[in-house]
Amino acid sequence: MAAVVDKEKCVGCGACTDECPVEAIEIVDDKAVIKEDDCVSCGACVEACPVEALSVE
Repeated sequence: MAAVVDKEKCVGCGACTDECPVEAIEIVDDKAVIKEDDCVSCGACVEACPVEALSVE
């Protein structure tokens, strides 16, 4: 399952995009957007997020 972004918590800082090893995250309108087909559910973005806006379920 792909990572999930809590849009209310996301501040669009880009920390997750920097850490994603498969470039499956982009910032759109100041919020992280996961490209579900590309996400490998590694959790790197979850660890990188300073506001805990990402999760992998």
